Amino acid sequence: MIESLAKNLVSLKKEFVTVYDGASHIQEVIPASKSELFPIQERDLELLHQFATKNPIYYNSYEKIIGDTLCIVYEGDINKFWLNSIQHGSSHAPFSPTWIMSAYVLSLIAKENRYQEIIDIGSGDGRIAFCAKVLGLESYSIEIDNMLVDVQKTLSSTVDFHPSCANAIQFDYSSLNLSNPVFFIGGLAQMGGIELASGVLEKITPSHFTKLGWVFAGTYSKKYKTDPKNEAGWGTLIEQNHLKSINTISLPTAWTFHETDETPYIFAETA
Repeated sequence: MIESLAKNLVSLKKEFVTVYDGASHIQEVIPASKSELFPIQERDLELLHQFATKNPIYYNSYEKIIGDTLCIVYEGDINKFWLNSIQHGSSHAPFSPTWIMSAYVLSLIAKENRYQEIIDIGSGDGRIAFCAKVLGLESYSIEIDNMLVDVQKTLSSTVDFHPSCANAIQFDYSSLNLSNPVFFIGGLAQMGGIELASGVLEKITPSHFTKLGWVFAGTYSKKYKTDPKNEAGWGTLIEQNHLKSINTISLPTAWTFHETDETPYIFAETA
């Protein structure tokens, strides 16, 4: 079901690109209701829409039929958040969000793989941690930018995903009492992700967990230097840290809206 949901979301995004005539900085869609193409619990959909409508990065929304699906289009602008996020000396990746629906699919995969906690590193507005909590997983959001954490605190008023304003490579993860966690690393490998992931990996002792996972956002874009071990930019880090790639899924993100390829998310585990 998850693979079909991801495939249908990619198709929806590609159709949306052809019909979108707005001029917003970022834009995305969420199905208005449960359907055969998007068999999502109505409660979950309602919470995803609440996340978007309460989120200050979006300033407009409207209904639109895209293909065979009635959707809500959300238009937004992340410029002030992006600029604020790069002012931190220890910031490794500027804020640029995945789609809310993509965050939901990623959280579904984490749940299917029997992880019990999601730790969203460099979490931006906390959408991955939010979706994980919606699906019944425990979740923690680690973000260095205070402006984005203030957004998270507003959005966590009904679904508490534990936002923390902290430097992820200095955070004490033992304080979370994790059991079977999966760490989502925000940022492409070529845009600070390697440094961020390496710093967090050094803080984690694999033997403390019966199951330990990692998720990396990759890219196949020719704009970025390729990794000799591939894995969309993450191959060398995966090999050097004795991880095993178990799954890759491509999903829409804000930065791939005008690109043919979506963002590949690489799921890996400690070998």
